[in-house]
Amino acid sequence: MVNCCGLVTVKNEPVPLKSIAVEVSVQGHVATVSSTLQYENQEQSPLEAIFVFPLPGEAAVCRFSAKIGQTEVVAEVQEKQKAQEQYDDALSSGQQAFLLEESDESPDVFKLSVGSLPPGEKASVSLDYVTELAVQADDGLRLCLPAVLNPRYQPQGSDSGSGGSAQVSSVPAGSVPYSLSLSAHVSSPHPISRVESNCPLDPLNYLNTEKTQATVSLAAGHQFDRDVELLLYYQDTHQPTAIVEAAQASAKPGSLMGDPVVMLSLYPEFPKDVMSSMTSHGEFLFVVDRSGSMECPMHLGSGSQDRIGSARDTLLLLLKSLPMGCYFNIIGFGSSYESFFSKSVEYSQKTMDEALQKVKEIRADLGGTEILQPLKHIYSQPCLPDQPRQLFLFTDGEVGNTKEVLDLVKTNAGSHRCFSFGIGEGASTALISGVAKQARGHAQFITGQDRMQPKVMQSLRFALQPAVVDISVKWNVPKGVSVTPLSPPIRVVFQGQRALLYAQLTGESSGDTEGSVIVKYSLAKQPVENQLSFSLKPAEDTGMTVHRLGARTLIQSLEVEEREQDGEKEGVKEKVIELSVQSGVSSAFTAFIAVHKGDGEALHGQLLRRQVPTPNFDSPDPTSKPVRDPLLQLISLQKASGSWVLEAALAEVLAKTEEEVSKPKPAQVGQEVWATVLALVWLYGFKMEAQEDWQFLAMKAVSWIQAQKVASVSECVQAGNTLLGCQVQKDTLGL
Repeated sequence: MVNCCGLVTVKNEPVPLKSIAVEVSVQGHVATVSSTLQYENQEQSPLEAIFVFPLPGEAAVCRFSAKIGQTEVVAEVQEKQKAQEQYDDALSSGQQAFLLEESDESPDVFKLSVGSLPPGEKASVSLDYVTELAVQADDGLRLCLPAVLNPRYQPQGSDSGSGGSAQVSSVPAGSVPYSLSLSAHVSSPHPISRVESNCPLDPLNYLNTEKTQATVSLAAGHQFDRDVELLLYYQDTHQPTAIVEAAQASAKPGSLMGDPVVMLSLYPEFPKDVMSSMTSHGEFLFVVDRSGSMECPMHLGSGSQDRIGSARDTLLLLLKSLPMGCYFNIIGFGSSYESFFSKSVEYSQKTMDEALQKVKEIRADLGGTEILQPLKHIYSQPCLPDQPRQLFLFTDGEVGNTKEVLDLVKTNAGSHRCFSFGIGEGASTALISGVAKQARGHAQFITGQDRMQPKVMQSLRFALQPAVVDISVKWNVPKGVSVTPLSPPIRVVFQGQRALLYAQLTGESSGDTEGSVIVKYSLAKQPVENQLSFSLKPAEDTGMTVHRLGARTLIQSLEVEEREQDGEKEGVKEKVIELSVQSGVSSAFTAFIAVHKGDGEALHGQLLRRQVPTPNFDSPDPTSKPVRDPLLQLISLQKASGSWVLEAALAEVLAKTEEEVSKPKPAQVGQEVWATVLALVWLYGFKMEAQEDWQFLAMKAVSWIQAQKVASVSECVQAGNTLLGCQVQKDTLGL
C-alpha cells in the first residue's frame, strides 16, 4: 500500500526513520510538546527522505532543529518561497538541509524534508509545538498526539496543486518500522486528580504533596494503530485562572515577544434556573458522512463497531432526544449528497419513525468525502422564522479542501450554528475544530464506543440551551500599562465551556501590580457580569508557551482575513510573516529552514527520494459484530412524545417476561404510564453511569407523565422498584 512516488517495500527494504521520542510539558490548560525523530540511511547511496507529519490544528510549531552525525543546526522561520529556494540551493551544492512547511490544503499536515543523508549516516530531527488542551464532556482536558495520518481524500476539481495530501505513503498497521516513547510532566494551579489514556500508561507519579505536579509515560510497545490521547483531570477545573508570562529577554519591548502576555481562561457560570429551561425551538440538520472510509472500524481490535454504525447509533439517540415542536432533517454526503426529506419537517411520532427507518438503512456507500456541495445546498435554503438553525456535522474528516470549507462556514455563521464530530482515529483536527470555531458551535472527537454518547449529548445540550450573547471584555490595568488583545472577540460561550483569551501587556506601572478583566454578556435575556483579578508580575519560568499560543491565535485571525480579502488588503501577509519570524511560530506564508554547511564537496552516487510510511487503516480486518446494548434498545423503543408502550421488546430489555411486567401494574394506571415509569426506574436503577446519554429522553418522559395527570405515581414507582429490584425515589425521577 505504498504510493508510487515512494521507493519503499514493506517486506525487506529498510526505511530510514528509526524512532520517535516525545516529551510533553503541561501548564494547566496549555502544553508544549517536544518530539525527536531518529533517522538512519541504510542505503548504499545518499538519500532524500520526506516525512509527512500530522499535528493538531490548533498547534503552533515553535522550534525545529536537526542533528546529522555530531553537528546540530537550529532552524529559523523564513518566508516560504525564500526558505524553499535556500533548501534547493543547499541540496544541489551537496549540503544537508531540512525544511518544514504547512501543507497548503490543511493546517494539520506538515511536510518534513530531511534532505540528503550520506550512506550509513544517522540524523535526528527535533520539533516542538505548543497547543491548547480541549475540554471534554466529563471535564477532562484532552491532549492528542496524532500518530495517525488517515488517507486524506482529495475531491476532484479542487485545485490541490502540490498539496501535502498527494504525497503520503501508507503501510499496513503493525508493520511500521519505527517506535514511539512518550513522557509527560504536568503542572497545574489546581491538584491533579488523575491522568487517563486510550493507550496503556505507566503509573502516575506525583512530584509534590499538593499533587499539583506529576509525571506519566506511555507504556512501551506502541503499535501506531490509533491516536495517542492523554486525558488530564484537575480538581476545581472550572475555576477561572490567569497566567502572565514574562517577556523574552532578548526581544525588543513593544514587540509581541518583548512584552508580557496574559492568558485568561474563563468559565461563565450558568444559573440553575437557566439550565433547566431547555428550548423547544430550533431546526436541527444532521449532516452525516457516508463516504467509503466510514466503513472503517472506530478503533482497531476485536468487536470494534464501524464508523457508519457508530453514526447510526448516534442519530438514534439524537432523534429520540429532540424536543416536540422543533424541525429536523438528515443529509448524507459523499461524492454526492441526499436528504431524508425535501425540506425540514416538524418533529412528531410520524416523522421520527420515518427518519429512524431511514437511519437503519444508512450505509457508507456514497464514494468520496465532498462536504462543500451539501453545505452550499443547506446555506441556500431559507431559515424558518423563530427556529434557529443548528447543524450537526459527522465526518471522519478526510477531505483535501479544508480551508475552502472553513471560509464558507464562516460566511454563514450569523444564521447557522455548527456542532462538529470527528469520528474514528485520525479525523482532521483542522476541519472538525475549525468548523465549530467559525460557526459558534462546539467540536467533539469520538474515538471509541465508550465515550461517544456523552459527547454527542453534551453538544445537543449546548444546542438546546440559551447561548451566551452580547459578550464584551473590558481590561483594567494601572496607568502606564496598555492592553492589546491577541484573540478575536468571543462569539459564544456554553455552559461548562472554557474560553481562552490572550492579550499583550505593553508599558510599565510605577506602583500598582494588579490588573483585572470584566466580562459582561446576556444569558436568557438577563445581564451577567464576571470579574477576575491577576498579577502583572509574571510567573517564574513558564517558558514561552503563552506567548507562542498568543502569536498563533493572532496569526490565525490574520490568515483568515488575508484569505477573505483575497490578498487585496495591504500589509496583512507582511504582518503575519513578521509575527511568525519574531515568535518562531510557523504560518501559511513561512517555513522553517535549517542548512548544515558540510565540507561542501559534491555528493557521489545517485540521490534517491524515499517516502517514510505512515500507518494505513484502509483495509480493516473483518470485525465481529458488537452486541446490541440494552440501553440503546430501550431508547429505540421510546415514542417521540417521551412515553413507552407495554410490549414484549420492553420486557426483554428489563430481563422479564411480558407477563411478569404487566402483572404488578396498579389497577387504576394506564399501560403506557406504567411502561414509562418502568423505563425510568430501570434507567435510574441500572444506567446512572450513562446518565448524560439519556438525560433528555428522561426529561421528556417525566413531562409526558406529568401531562397525564396520574393520581397514583408513587404507587407506580414503588411497584416498579419491587419488580426490578431497585430503590429509586420518586423525587430522583423528577416526578
